[in-house]
Order: sequence, then structure tokens, then C-alpha cells
Amino acid sequence: MKELVELIAKSLVDYPDEVVVKETIDGDTITIELNVAGDDMGKVIGKQGRIAKALRVNPAWLLGETDQMQLPDPATIDNLIPLPKTYQIPLLGDIACGSPILAEENVEAILEVPVHIKADFALRCHGDSMTGAHIHDGDIVYIRQQPDVDNGSIAAVCIENSATLKRVYKYPDKLVLSPDNPQYEPFVYTGEELSQVRILGKAVGFTSLLD
Repeated sequence: MKELVELIAKSLVDYPDEVVVKETIDGDTITIELNVAGDDMGKVIGKQGRIAKALRVNPAWLLGETDQMQLPDPATIDNLIPLPKTYQIPLLGDIACGSPILAEENVEAILEVPVHIKADFALRCHGDSMTGAHIHDGDIVYIRQQPDVDNGSIAAVCIENSATLKRVYKYPDKLVLSPDNPQYEPFVYTGEELSQVRILGKAVGFTSLLD
């Protein structure tokens, strides 16, 4: 019991002098009394988390807000989804969804990505040409680096020094980069123009941010 009181007292070490921890031991029961000046009560209530941590109990229980003394085990909460394991990939510049913009091959940030998304890098989208695929302006798109994709796949495509995100359709005599928005016309490349186009990789996922 003495050790427990000392632990609680230590947790209150930065409280004012008016805050005093007292103990009353009755059998197996220990009572902790906080003698607090009126103006300092808010300070104690505001830091009940520290006392709860020292006691390894639920902070709400200390305030009399619940009868549940112990915090629930996260594994026992039905609607609690654990955070997935992640790994890191670079966010490279911006990618145009609409008119291509200059593709900056500079790392803007390092992103944490769930392990089930197999990507090598990410790009940020601009514009609304891919809204039919639920990809919107500002979304982060995860790209698996590969030199080719199946027909109809969404890919990051480099056109000369610019990049864009489109559905790729390959034909014997042409390559079509199609938006997923009827307001935009597809890009069609034939003949020598095909040498200007390079597939950077396949889009394997994206993250949308709420306004």
C-alpha cells in the first residue's frame, strides 16, 4: 500500500502546495484523499489521466462517471478495427488529372502505406478527369512501377516531361489515354508520337481526403 501511495504522490508532484495526498488503510482498502483549494480543483480534474495511469485504472472511473474501473481490452471491442501494418513509399511531385503538368521527380514526402497496397511510389492528382473512377482533385494515388499495363487499367503515364493519370487502351496502330469523365476527350497517339509516351506504372489504390 505504501508503494501505491508514493506512486500517486509522485504523479502529483507538480501540483500546488495546497494539494496533499493522504492515506487511510482499512484492511485491504486504501482511501486517497485530495485536499484541494477551490481554485485548484480544475487542475486536479484536468490531470486525472496521470493519476489513472499511476493506478492503471479508467480515468472516467476516478471521476465517478462510470462503474468500469479498468479500461476495456481493445481486442474485446467488436467495432474497433486495429490499424494495419504499414511501410514507407515516396510521394513524387504532382500528377495531372486533366491537362498534363510538368512531372517533378522530387520526393515531396514519405508516406505510410498499408501493407496490403503493393506500391512503389505515390503521386498527387490534380483536376477532375478521373472522377468516374472516384479519383478526385488532391487525392493521393499509389503506383506500382511497371513498364506496361493491361487494356483498361488506370496508369501513370509520362508524356515527354509531363505525367498524367488515365486509362490505357492499346491498339495495333495507336495508344489511347482515356479520362474517366465524359467532359474530357481522350489523348490519342500514333506513329512517331508513340515514342513520346512511357508508362510509369499501374495505379493500385488511392486515398481521398475529406474537406
